Amino acid sequence: MLLAVVGSSCQYDKLLKSTNYKLKYNKALEYYQDEDYTKAVGLFEQLNPVLKATDRADTVLYYLSNSYFEQGNYILAEHHYQQFYETFGNHQWADDAEFQSAYCNYKLSPRPALDQGYTKNAINKFNLFITRHPNHPKVARCHKLIQDMTDKLAIKAYKSARLYYEMEDYKAAVIALENALKRFPNTTHRKEIKFLILKSQFLLASNSVKSKEQERYQSTLDAYYTFTSEYPDSEYSDQVKEIYQTTQQNLKN
Repeated sequence: MLLAVVGSSCQYDKLLKSTNYKLKYNKALEYYQDEDYTKAVGLFEQLNPVLKATDRADTVLYYLSNSYFEQGNYILAEHHYQQFYETFGNHQWADDAEFQSAYCNYKLSPRPALDQGYTKNAINKFNLFITRHPNHPKVARCHKLIQDMTDKLAIKAYKSARLYYEMEDYKAAVIALENALKRFPNTTHRKEIKFLILKSQFLLASNSVKSKEQERYQSTLDAYYTFTSEYPDSEYSDQVKEIYQTTQQNLKN
């Protein structure tokens, strides 16, 4: 078995050094079909510049893109997918390559706490795909993936805003939370954001100088009515009721 592995490796090394591009092409296809993407990539990368002006250029570039994708190398896969649909715009695989280019950015999108450059790229590319191919079978999936990415951006905005609340900077918290809600009105954290706006308004009023108390308690009351009109019954109901009662007492004084 060891000899077979060594022999196979030596054959592949010789193949990489060979100038028989027809043989390389055929073997690259074999490796690809056998899902040996590492060896397929090595050969397709050599063939890509050599066969650029031939009738095999499209297959080489598309399979190279797929091989990188299957390896989990989404950066290089995205680059080659984009190169494919820009070069072969009318090809039967062009639409798939365009979708995959966007999907690579989706796969590269990190957790919410990190930079969301890839997330934004994915959203932009999926939206562009929908605009160009409104009747494509993958449009529904694009919408779902866009929603996933938008939720991630919403979570990042929400957590950034919540930091102000945790640092007891309630004025900044209100502004940041309201901005997060304006940008992402359909976020899954909508209820919690609206409650934190109410609580931040209340705590801001409670810690205010006397000259600003009435104005800020009135803002708290406005936030109370906004919250309860949308969420009359919630897990925050006891806290909301207590905030309302304290606010009313202070407005009467």
